[in-house]
Amino acid sequence: MKYCKKCLQPDTRPGILFDKDGVCFACKYEESKKNIDWPAREQELQQIAEWAKQERRKRQISYDCVIGVSGGKDSTFQAVYAKERLGLHPLLVNCAPDEITETGKANIDNLNRLGFDIISIHNNPNIAKQLAKKCFLEKGNMVIASEYCLWASAYIMADKFNIPLIIQGENAALTLGTAGIQETTGNAYSVVQLDTLSGGDAEALIRGENNIDIDDVYFYRMPNIESMKEKGIKAVFLQYYAKEWSQVYNADFSVARGLMGRTSEDLHDIGRYRRYSALDTDLVVVNQMIKYLKFGFGFATDEACYDIREGRLTREQAIWNVTEYDGKCGEKYIKKTCEYLSLTEEEFWQVVDRYVNRKLFEKNADGKWIPKFKVGEDFDEG
Repeated sequence: MKYCKKCLQPDTRPGILFDKDGVCFACKYEESKKNIDWPAREQELQQIAEWAKQERRKRQISYDCVIGVSGGKDSTFQAVYAKERLGLHPLLVNCAPDEITETGKANIDNLNRLGFDIISIHNNPNIAKQLAKKCFLEKGNMVIASEYCLWASAYIMADKFNIPLIIQGENAALTLGTAGIQETTGNAYSVVQLDTLSGGDAEALIRGENNIDIDDVYFYRMPNIESMKEKGIKAVFLQYYAKEWSQVYNADFSVARGLMGRTSEDLHDIGRYRRYSALDTDLVVVNQMIKYLKFGFGFATDEACYDIREGRLTREQAIWNVTEYDGKCGEKYIKKTCEYLSLTEEEFWQVVDRYVNRKLFEKNADGKWIPKFKVGEDFDEG
């Protein structure tokens, strides 16, 4: 495992690109941002917004854009930016995770109070639970199915209501550096290139589940992209156009407008050192721990990389944060996940053990997985 020479991005991230000097694509992009003509990009986005307004009148519909929201920092910024900066009339779409947290509910209510119409989708909880367990057992990732819904819901609503514009938030190819699997543009139709969605479909998701019909997973299915383009529906990443976009800026912006975070948890329990990400489901906390055991990085690594690139932490300072918090997960979240998946803790860990990268981790005398590597130092996996 090798680390980016500037941040703490490991080369184990799927789709990551490094240059010949060992610098990751996300760091290269951050450096290039100083040369971007941001006023020109903002003007381009404003032109797209004006086109969407004209299309709304032409199509005789009530909304000119759709925004998929969780109620968190990024989607709150997206919604307010679209309404106040671009003058759009957005329809917000929330595909609520099964067993949404109280914080998640409060943040959706907060968006509603800020003056937005919201369609909230609640998928059949029995099917959601069955698919979460299937994905956990077969892929070691219990949130794959829910991410299908998270992405697809905004596209479905735009398609059904013939709304001309979809506004997504972050292009992971730019901010995470996964340019090996996704294009680095403002085109949000490229989400189908992501690990979760590329090559994946609802039919594959339910294969082998005899009690689930394809009609039962309607909101897990991305509409036909080419058909949407032919209908004149555009999809953009706001992050590509908005210079101020960042994890910390979006959090500060949204907290000032009522966003609630995980303010009472021990940071070691949630595996990160910031409190305003992944607020609507606790399954993600456990899933990030499993991701850490697979690839050697989790929530805290992502946060540290953002902070290094944006000048809030030095690489050495960030190493401490990652070493302290990455891969950690409170026992209460593991217990809650086991209850949700109808597994004993012993069964849960038997599954997790199958997916641990044994080149990067080894068990100690207490039976706990510990890293063989040191954060920030290249490691020969042997």
